[in-house]
Amino acid sequence: MSIKSDRWIARMSREHRMIEPFEGGQVRQGVVSYGLSSYGYDIRVADEFMIFTNVMSTIVDPKNFDDRSLVKIKADACVIPPNSFALARTVEYFRIPRSVLTICVGKSTYARCGIIVNVTPFEPEWEGFVTLEVSNTTPLPAKIYANEGIAQVLFFESDEVCEVSYADKKGKYQKQSGLTLPKL
Repeated sequence: MSIKSDRWIARMSREHRMIEPFEGGQVRQGVVSYGLSSYGYDIRVADEFMIFTNVMSTIVDPKNFDDRSLVKIKADACVIPPNSFALARTVEYFRIPRSVLTICVGKSTYARCGIIVNVTPFEPEWEGFVTLEVSNTTPLPAKIYANEGIAQVLFFESDEVCEVSYADKKGKYQKQSGLTLPKL
């Protein structure tokens, strides 16, 4: 298995629509950077957010998720309350090749502000918008900006294709079209 370079990512995005929309270079002027980097791709967060709240006194249960625990907003920025959490999605739509697995890590600009981004790996042949989990670990409100960089995706290609892909398993998050809540 090997990590893939910027040339490989650009070629796969052009030829196979692996990332749409695709930004072929780093956009940095006045924004948290996004686009193609040396060995990865910096994804952007869209303007749709769901912030956890305790107003309705619900329990966060992955087997029986109650969306009343979330406040939905559409905005150019999102302020995450202290020691709280928000869901968001990427601007980019992904189509992962059968021989590829990705790992996504938060950007250092946000990490240095106590904002942690978690995303599970994109499995071979997974497709869709990525649901992002964004945690504010600070005792202060924290702001994230829509349509700017939030995390970096690293692409790993195997020497052989996997026996069973995410599409083969008919994964429950396949082709998610928006911000997607937990499913059982």
